[in-house]
Amino acid sequence: MSDITGPPIARVDVVRDVHHGITLDDAYRWMEADGEEFHRWLDGQASHAREQLDTLPRREELLTRIRELGGALPQYSNFTPAGDSIFYLAREPDARVPVLMVREPEGASRVLFDPDTVPGEAHHAIDWYVPSPDGRHIACAVFPSGSEESTIQVIDAGSGAILETIPPTTRFAFLSWLEDGRSFVYHRFLEPPAGAPPEQRRLDSRSFLHRLGTDPAQDQVVLARGLNPHVELTPRDRPFLVVPPHGEWMLAIVSHGALGPWTSEQLSDCSLYVAPRAALADPATCPWRKVAGVADGVTAFATSHDTLYLVSHRDAPRSHVLAVALAVPDLSRARVVVPAGERVVEAVRVVGDRLLVRDLDGGVHRVRHAPLSGGEPVDLPMPVEGAIWEWTTHPERPEALLLAAGWTDAPRLYRYDGETLEDTGLTPRSPVDFGGVHARILHVPARDGTQIPLTVIHRKDLELNGDNPALLTGYGSHGVTDLPWFRPEMLAWYERGGVYAMAHLRGGGAYGREWHEAGRGPRKEATITDFIDCAEHLIALGYTRPGRLAGEGVSAGGIPTGGALVRRPELWAAMAMQVPTVNATRIEFSENGPINVPEFGSVATSDGLRGLLIADAYLRVEDGVPYPAVLLTTGRRDARVPPWQPAKLAARLQAATASGRPVLLRVEEHGGHGAGSTREQEHTLLADVLAFLLHAFEGSR
Repeated sequence: MSDITGPPIARVDVVRDVHHGITLDDAYRWMEADGEEFHRWLDGQASHAREQLDTLPRREELLTRIRELGGALPQYSNFTPAGDSIFYLAREPDARVPVLMVREPEGASRVLFDPDTVPGEAHHAIDWYVPSPDGRHIACAVFPSGSEESTIQVIDAGSGAILETIPPTTRFAFLSWLEDGRSFVYHRFLEPPAGAPPEQRRLDSRSFLHRLGTDPAQDQVVLARGLNPHVELTPRDRPFLVVPPHGEWMLAIVSHGALGPWTSEQLSDCSLYVAPRAALADPATCPWRKVAGVADGVTAFATSHDTLYLVSHRDAPRSHVLAVALAVPDLSRARVVVPAGERVVEAVRVVGDRLLVRDLDGGVHRVRHAPLSGGEPVDLPMPVEGAIWEWTTHPERPEALLLAAGWTDAPRLYRYDGETLEDTGLTPRSPVDFGGVHARILHVPARDGTQIPLTVIHRKDLELNGDNPALLTGYGSHGVTDLPWFRPEMLAWYERGGVYAMAHLRGGGAYGREWHEAGRGPRKEATITDFIDCAEHLIALGYTRPGRLAGEGVSAGGIPTGGALVRRPELWAAMAMQVPTVNATRIEFSENGPINVPEFGSVATSDGLRGLLIADAYLRVEDGVPYPAVLLTTGRRDARVPPWQPAKLAARLQAATASGRPVLLRVEEHGGHGAGSTREQEHTLLADVLAFLLHAFEGSR
């Protein structure tokens, strides 16, 4: 790799902080101001990285193969039944971004909305969509350039016409239609005051009621701090309203921390309230009753007409399912309908007179069902050893759709009718042959004796000769589970003898709440050492060696990868870190930072600071250390991890490393945290990463 001119040098201007008697020196704090100087420097880094990556010897052949593999299979997702139709997102091989489709009762499909037709310099993508229960209207969120600042378009399902537009302050809208099919509730952030610091730009968010045909600026506030004395809210809390398709009740979910993409599962640090939906007529006096608080450990729920089913890890680290009457939502009187066991209970759905239960069992999903009237849940035969990536119930019929996939199995859509799972045939079979690829789960003894699951994927004829190119990835935060997913483009790696390994780190959700807590806050060191121990295990078994080993982390995956980089630089030939969190002691001062305090901690407390210092790779970089080759990425419009996070680490490593190996900062000009990327952006990124790693491996021989 040519490195003649070198990247632009960042100005050093040390800012010294003292927290709880600990002094922290920050050489590049000025980058956080996001000013003109930073963007000029970022431009220079982007040009330098692009020049270097474009000259890598294997990049073009990798990109050609990745395009071929990635374009061989249409991508169908987000299946949602409503009325007599099925709605879904589809990205055909020649499409840049997914379009919204509807499948009519007679079996014909048509495009309802193509975000690529939205005018503007940048590309647009669909963030999410929600059809009304009768299927006549669709609320569809659209955002530009990966920004995740969505505008809601209300679409007529019959004609495809856009009926209304709600302006772009609707990130995390969690929209819920009312029974009339002409009104909905949704969450929205307020426009921040001019000059507000980043950490104050998302405070005091609210949920609103919108009726079709009315001005969105006049939408009624239905949940907000100070509106109703029965719902306790801090400025940081986010209040969401959930209105089930039928019944007399509605729920309020107050999120005290970071959330996933749903309000019915993967909850963390939330409080739940119940009220009659008729009381929505007067939000200020609505008689909300609190069902559960943070200490009750509710992570998922579902409702029937009169019962609330809660997945809770209180007194059950791998969770159980409780049932409580909506009319008397007293958790002390709840009955256990699915007891705790060896599996992790993740989520539930009500389908007619049945309760569907999704479990995590050793890294793969299982599904059980039981009558609502009672009885031991029975396993449904699973069509694939993998994951249920989607499951949606019909608002009016006793059926559900489940999208299942595995590491070597392309996604297939199944229908549950109350008894069995049946392939719908709505998803195409993959022409990409993974018959020669093998996936298996190992169990790695960590340094404290804990067994860490490690999924390893490679060609079946791979020789364990210690010389294979290997890429180890991991996340280990927010209780998120790393599930099997089919990526046909990765065949370009396996064909070259590559090993891909996924470490199911503590801090994630592989074994439920106890696994999450074991790598959270002050216990974050376990997340990092688990990653290192998995790397050493791959070497010990003969999969690879340090000169042929790379690490990869995305977003909070920057914590284990960054931690392993600065603790054990000699263990790696390269490290690829995409939109990573690497300066943890400063993340709470970013726009997305406050809601992550429950997960990572705050410098305001000694325990919080201790956890953040464990996770902060940037502050641990030392001058004169021979660091491996490092590729960092960011998106100009990243709303989750600001560009200054990877930028500060890039600047520090470029100044400190003694190895002579490259440290590149790749900048996606029209991109964000990854959501809404075009197919070509995805393919180019993967080609850049794999080519960078292979070149680093050659240089370390």
